[in-house]
Amino acid sequence: MAEMSDVFFVDGMRTPFGRAGEKGMYWNTRADDLAVKAIIGLMERNPDVPKERIDDVAIAATSQTGDQGLTLGRSAAILAGLPMTVPGFAIDRMCAGAMTSVTTMAGSIGFGMYDLALAGGVEHMGRHPIGSNADPNPRFVAEKMVDPGALNMGVTAERLHDRFPQLTKERADRFGMQSQLKAQAAYDSGKIQPDLVSVAIKNADGAWGLATEDEGRRPETTMEGLAALKTPFRPHGRVTAGTSSPLTDGATMGLLASGDAVKQFGLAPKMRLVSFAFAGVQPEIMGIGPIPSTEKALQKAGLTIDDIGLFELNEAFAVQVISLLDHFGVADDDPRVNQWGGAIALGHPLAASGVRLMIQLAAQFAERPDVRYGLTAMCVGLGQGGSVVWENPHYTGKKKK
Repeated sequence: MAEMSDVFFVDGMRTPFGRAGEKGMYWNTRADDLAVKAIIGLMERNPDVPKERIDDVAIAATSQTGDQGLTLGRSAAILAGLPMTVPGFAIDRMCAGAMTSVTTMAGSIGFGMYDLALAGGVEHMGRHPIGSNADPNPRFVAEKMVDPGALNMGVTAERLHDRFPQLTKERADRFGMQSQLKAQAAYDSGKIQPDLVSVAIKNADGAWGLATEDEGRRPETTMEGLAALKTPFRPHGRVTAGTSSPLTDGATMGLLASGDAVKQFGLAPKMRLVSFAFAGVQPEIMGIGPIPSTEKALQKAGLTIDDIGLFELNEAFAVQVISLLDHFGVADDDPRVNQWGGAIALGHPLAASGVRLMIQLAAQFAERPDVRYGLTAMCVGLGQGGSVVWENPHYTGKKKK
C-alpha cells in the first residue's frame, strides 16, 4: 500500500507574458512552444531531477484547439525532450487551469501514487481569443440558468460594483495603479526576472528577437489617467482597461514532489501544500468565487485569514480582488497583498496564471522567514473560485530584520 505524502512545490518558471494580438511579441509563436520553453527552463534549473522519474505532466489551456490542443501535457512533454515513457494530459478550468493542474497532481502525489510531476498552463489569447470556437448551449439563456452577461467577464466585474457600492471606481482605480507601480518596483529590484525563461521570437518582418520580460506593464499609470479611461463594458460604467487584466499570451510550469522524492533527490522545496479548495458561485458575479473557495481552504487547513502572511490574488479585475479583501477585512493597500503587483500589470494568460501566483509567492517566502502561511487564489469564468494555502519551509518564527 502506498502511504499518504506531503506535497511540495519544488520550483516554478514561466515565459515572459506578452500582449495578445498582432502587435504582441508572441504573435508568430506557437502556443505549445511556449509551454515547451517553460518545461525546458524548469528542468534545466533542476538538473538533479531525473527526467525519466516524472510521473505525469498536466498542462491546462482554456481554448483547447489548434496549437493549444492535442493533449497538451503529452505533446509538450515530447517536444520538450522528456523521455517517451513520461505521460501527460490536458486540463480545462478556464482561468484556474494551471491551479487545477497543480492540485490534481498534488492529489496523486498526496495519495502516494506519484513522486514527481510537472503542472502548468498556457494561453495564447492572440491565436485563441476567449470563447473562440465555443458554442454555449442555448439552454443557458433560454431556461434562464445563466444571465447572458455571465459569459462576458467585464460585465461580471461591473456587477460586483453594482452589488457592493462600497467597492467604488476610485478604489478600483487606485488598486490598478498600485499594481502597475508595485510590478515596476519588483522589476527594478530584480524580483521577477530570475523565474522567467527567455523565448526566441520572430517579428512581422521575420527578424528574430528575445522575449525577456513582461510586455504589458504601464508604470507611468496615474489616477488622473485612469479616471479618463473609457468603460467598454457599459456606458458610464466603472470597469476600464486600467482596472482589468490585459489579454495576454504566456505559459507557466511548476515542479511538484513527494516528501520521499525531496529526500531521494536532495531537493530544496520552496513551498509545502497545506490545503486547497474550489467553489462555485452564480456565473454573473463570478468575481466573488475566491471568497467561498478561500473559506473552504482555510477551514480544511484549520487556519483563519489572520494566519495568512502573504497573499497572491489574481487580478482579473481590481474590483474582484477588493471584493475578497473587503469580505475578509483586509485593507486594499495591505502590504501582504500582491507585493510585486499582479495581473493588471503583468498580464493574465487565462489557464497559465495560477502557477504565476505560486512562483511569486514562493520567491517571497524565501525572503520572509517570518511568514509561515501564504494564499494563492483566483476567480474563474462561469462562476467559480480556486484557493491554495501554502506553508513556507523557510519559516523560523523570527521577524525579519
